[in-house]
Amino acid sequence: MDTARYWLALIAVVSFPPAVLYWFVIHPWAGFWRRLGPWKTHLIVGPSMILLGVWIYLYRDDLMRVDFGFVPVFAALAVVSYLFAGALEVLCRRYLKLRILMGVPELSKDPSASSLLTEGIYGKVRHPRYVSVFFGSLAVALFSNYLATWVLQILLIPGLYILAILEERELLDRFGEEYARYMERVPRFVPKFDRTRS
Repeated sequence: MDTARYWLALIAVVSFPPAVLYWFVIHPWAGFWRRLGPWKTHLIVGPSMILLGVWIYLYRDDLMRVDFGFVPVFAALAVVSYLFAGALEVLCRRYLKLRILMGVPELSKDPSASSLLTEGIYGKVRHPRYVSVFFGSLAVALFSNYLATWVLQILLIPGLYILAILEERELLDRFGEEYARYMERVPRFVPKFDRTRS
């Protein structure tokens, strides 16, 4: 159990920061990257994020020093959190093809190559994948229970929020009034539960 917790925590600590930072590099300067196109962009940004992951790995002993131990209640909550994240991810994947996950539409030189996604789960919340990432990361923190994963989880809250704002700016630039109306209609992270009266 301790080995599984360690490796799960280490994978998260090494991979989550580069994965989130990747989009911090892409979204604010989407116009610049769009001129290069998706494949050149990934070839430039991708290796630097891999190097960041390697650098984090080199400091793994320091990062993984504080282990709070296995807590059965936390492990049970981790299962619930992971199942919720997984269910959200399944709902998202119904509408997201690999090219969308790779950021091809936002990095394409032809802005008409993509359309605004407002169906299914995207008709309930604007950023369901960020919600899924949050709960998936929370599951890792709960199960592994290392200080590093809890710090990562705390940093993920403002990180995902700022990332959502940066992505929305890029989408407003790409879709204009259509996205502005979508923002008015659909909440960012938490769906509205309107009670209808008969």
